[in-house]
Amino acid sequence: MKNIIADQQMILKKRMQEHPAKGVYRNIKRKDVIGSTNYFTALKVLLFFTIHYSLLISANAQGNPSARYEIDAKRTGVSPVDKDAIPRSREFLRLDSTYYVGYMYEGLYLADKSSDVFGFRNAIPPLRRAFNLFERDYRSNLKAMYTAPENYMQNINRYIDFLQISSSLRDCYDNLEMADSVMWLLDRVGAYNFPKEHFPVTTLKAWTYHRNRFYTSDKFSFLKNSVAENEKEAFNYCYRAFGKISRNEPTNNLWFGPGQAESDRQGVYHYLALLHCYNKQYDSSQYYYQKMVNGGSVSWNNYGNMQHELGNFAIATDYFNKDRFRSYQKTLREPYYYLPMLDVYAGRTKEAINTSKEAIDFAGSTPGFGWYNIALGRSYLYDGQLDSAEFAINKAANFKEIHIGTTLTQSQYDFTVNLLKLQLVEKKAGQVKFLNRGWWYSPSALYDIASLKIEKMLLEYVLINQLSANPERDRIVYDLFCSESTTTFDEALVLIRDFSPAYFIKKYENYQTTDPRENIKRYFKLFTNEMIWQNGNEEKAMNGYEDIVKVTMLDTATEKLFLGRLYEGLSKGYDESNNKTSYDFNNNALFERFPQLMPFNGLKAKMHLSTSGINDANTGKVLDELKKCNIEWVDN
Repeated sequence: MKNIIADQQMILKKRMQEHPAKGVYRNIKRKDVIGSTNYFTALKVLLFFTIHYSLLISANAQGNPSARYEIDAKRTGVSPVDKDAIPRSREFLRLDSTYYVGYMYEGLYLADKSSDVFGFRNAIPPLRRAFNLFERDYRSNLKAMYTAPENYMQNINRYIDFLQISSSLRDCYDNLEMADSVMWLLDRVGAYNFPKEHFPVTTLKAWTYHRNRFYTSDKFSFLKNSVAENEKEAFNYCYRAFGKISRNEPTNNLWFGPGQAESDRQGVYHYLALLHCYNKQYDSSQYYYQKMVNGGSVSWNNYGNMQHELGNFAIATDYFNKDRFRSYQKTLREPYYYLPMLDVYAGRTKEAINTSKEAIDFAGSTPGFGWYNIALGRSYLYDGQLDSAEFAINKAANFKEIHIGTTLTQSQYDFTVNLLKLQLVEKKAGQVKFLNRGWWYSPSALYDIASLKIEKMLLEYVLINQLSANPERDRIVYDLFCSESTTTFDEALVLIRDFSPAYFIKKYENYQTTDPRENIKRYFKLFTNEMIWQNGNEEKAMNGYEDIVKVTMLDTATEKLFLGRLYEGLSKGYDESNNKTSYDFNNNALFERFPQLMPFNGLKAKMHLSTSGINDANTGKVLDELKKCNIEWVDN
């Protein structure tokens, strides 16, 4: 908002410099009026210059009619996003710098070509100048547009310009996390009270509340002071949009044809589906998604995210793939972030790597590049390729991501990167122990493990501070599979198992009874038993693991990571109790479901090794290294 005020002050200052009368008016001192022996004479002087100033402003508001006619003629056939837009914008400004068109062409071109913070920042000043100049000259035209069909047709081109400027300026503000400026703009456009919202002011306000729900009025003045209150406001704006559509439906049917209101309602359904899903009102969310499916306007990506949250992973994969190759213009392609996650759940880590690489090749260094590298880092991590995982995660950490067309935020981005770094450190320590089963006798191995332990403690400190500062940590971290989350259930387990097991036992026991998602309750049971184990009650945890095996029905094709963690827990328990038969059985089951976990969890698998071919020094060296690994080599 300060930027907007400063720009307006700059415009006013420039105008005063352009007109001598304004300088005279400005130089009338207070003592010249109040201290004059003839007060009324001074008042007449002041009034004269005031009227003269007003007349000059009025005349200037219309600019140079012939120049403006020439500009309007020359802009025909030249789009604001064409390569000739910038030269044309400069020409238009030379002809009449008080006309909005030159600034509009410059701003729309810069916004269209922008893919980083600097680009959008550079686009804002000309767009804001165009917006202010347009309102100065054509506010009355906009207010009269819907009074009669002939007024609408007469001003339709101006109206389209206004919508383009407003939409592009809002996008720039939104992409730069300038939510107060977004609401200022929406208020300005909303003040015209257009009966037909071609620029959906009301639902965009709902989106803005939802996107910034975790902040308070200390951050952005329009917000409430809790997530729940901000979500309530988002719902209220959606319902206001419905009310406005219904009130204006008879008139708009006459102007735009019968049935026009349904397309407007489809836009509201989109936001309501997202809001109901976030608030765990899944029946309502499903209702609105079905409305959009029937109307042909559904976002399969968002629908897939809801199915992901419900634990319908196969359906979610199908829906994400429907939108996988849809045209995205410089925005995060969410299917390319979430599909590798679903592949990891299913043990398809090679496919996850390929999908992430495909997204990176497509995006280049445009928005989304950082998120795709996070997905690639995760894919390498669960494939056991730690060096490649570290490279991708560090690349994501060093990339300045901007979050376009998504509710995913920078705080989530940073949190996810750090959480993957924590998991990487744990796996590195596990790898040291796996590659040298006598690691406690090796000074170099002990040094590496001690260094990794310190690095882990530092990362945990950072993460716990990020988590404590997050007012929706219950929803997007602990709750598991939230559609607004950027982390997996397994990453949440890595984070919380070292913190207050008693607290999380109670939390996840409560989730088992209160959460409506049947497919997710088994994950809550798994977490509960993991926390019970961490709390020192191994026998109770083992009973819990065995109960899950006995009664749980799941999609074994898409939930291999869940099975891997379950068999891992059972193997640990049977190893503690020296039940070799059950230990071997569950270890083999783990190896069959998710073998990529084996080198990092401390469990020893039975394997038979046979070799053939040349038996030279290199072969011998490799065999010696293999025999040092934490593997029980057997003859059959």
